[in-house]
Amino acid sequence: MSKYFEKAFEATLGLEGGYVNDPSDPGGETKWGISKRSYPDLDIAHLTVEDAKIIYKRDYWDELYLDMLNNESISEEIFDTAVNTGRSTATKIAQKALNYLGDNVTVDGIMGFETVSALQRWIKKDERALFVCLNGFQFMYYYEITEKKSVLKRFARGWTKRVQNYKAEV
Repeated sequence: MSKYFEKAFEATLGLEGGYVNDPSDPGGETKWGISKRSYPDLDIAHLTVEDAKIIYKRDYWDELYLDMLNNESISEEIFDTAVNTGRSTATKIAQKALNYLGDNVTVDGIMGFETVSALQRWIKKDERALFVCLNGFQFMYYYEITEKKSVLKRFARGWTKRVQNYKAEV
């Protein structure tokens, strides 16, 4: 496993919890943060922590090139956001944060060379500013989806705590 993945996995797993099948949850049946909606062929109820770890590493950490960032806090933040909101949304959040800070990256939801390079520049330039912006745009994402679909407001407190949990990490 990679240098920072293990810690990020444990932190995210602690936020995601075990088996849930809440009809109001857009992900539907979920265990360890792995949803039936995203993985329709998986037996979610019998998913093990090891299964979840393999999926997280392959489909989230590696797909987002988080080892290339070489920064524990920023990699962990993007990873957790991706697990909770999806890879594309987490990447758009990072791209919006970068643009807010003064970069000019395309907001397309693709974690490619342009986005990874900009993240690396900001990690060297002002890691704390980047971290705060990532959290701020994550919060705004939650705010926007609850405004569009009021039934999701029941998740607002948990999502806010998720953002808050990272407040002092950097």
